[in-house]
Amino acid sequence: MKGVKQTIAVFALTTVMGLLLIGCGGNDNAAGPAQASNSSSTDTAANSSANEQAVSSEQAPTRTYTDYKGHQVDIPTAPKAIVFAGETTGDLIELNLPLIGIYGDELKGRVYEEKAANIENVGFPLNLEKVTSLNPDLIIVADTDEKVYEQLSKIAPTIMFDTFGSLDYRMKELGTIFDKKQEVEAWLQAYNKKAEEMWKQLYATVLKPGETASVFTYYPGDRLFVMARAGLPQFLYAEGGFKPTAPIQNILDANEGFREISAEKVSEFAGDRIFVLDPVNDEAKQSTEALLKSPVWKTLPAVKQGHVYRMYIQRSDSDAFTRQWMLEELPKMLSK
Repeated sequence: MKGVKQTIAVFALTTVMGLLLIGCGGNDNAAGPAQASNSSSTDTAANSSANEQAVSSEQAPTRTYTDYKGHQVDIPTAPKAIVFAGETTGDLIELNLPLIGIYGDELKGRVYEEKAANIENVGFPLNLEKVTSLNPDLIIVADTDEKVYEQLSKIAPTIMFDTFGSLDYRMKELGTIFDKKQEVEAWLQAYNKKAEEMWKQLYATVLKPGETASVFTYYPGDRLFVMARAGLPQFLYAEGGFKPTAPIQNILDANEGFREISAEKVSEFAGDRIFVLDPVNDEAKQSTEALLKSPVWKTLPAVKQGHVYRMYIQRSDSDAFTRQWMLEELPKMLSK
């Protein structure tokens, strides 16, 4: 889907959806919401231990870092020119890292659009000549294609990065890579406290205990996706938040960022609250409107109760910068 330039996200969720959106697992190598690479959660003590052992003296010009795919990379101790080719650009923007190149062809409409306005677009798929011309001293890429990795490694030290991992995992890994562990820990503590307070307030005023939520979006070709690991669901299904429906939990258990479904089966995945991600592509927009007018949609309990919320897909990312915005935006959406 990313091939038509209007797609990501998710998913993120190739390298949801976004990239919504963002995706991962066996199905993620097909074009889909997240322009996903085949990623897996790597919040493991073993990986953290390997990275800890890689940290060397602050005076060394380089140090060795082991990425989540096992590449041992000699990276600069203080990178000054970073190309980031993944779905969570807002993580690096939130940490004020020196970005010189990002996926920028779908920047319009994202929460961090203004912040990233002066960062060069390196294209999707990556334009190797463009990346080379920027003269980066570090490249971070979500794509798990080893051929792409080999090409990029000839330009600058390159790290494969799981942009579909949890927020905590991603931020902590960035803290290790850029020697910002204390800053990241402080950020996570502050964010998690705000998120906890938000969910407590919502369940005290708007939501009922145990409510479920689901996220749907269309892509060109009349293809309907239910989102799972990529993009907005990361925020919705976080600790203290909504529960996934049982079929969506199965997708999460399979480590998939999203799954294509037929419109006739939407009722099987629909939760107490439904979030519809409005697409970029005109054809996908038409498919979305057709679904919302269909008999199967109108019979859903969430639709009958007015518990359907629409969001532009470009604003549904799971990165740190967008997540801060969502802490303010979600209560507004649910109170309407």
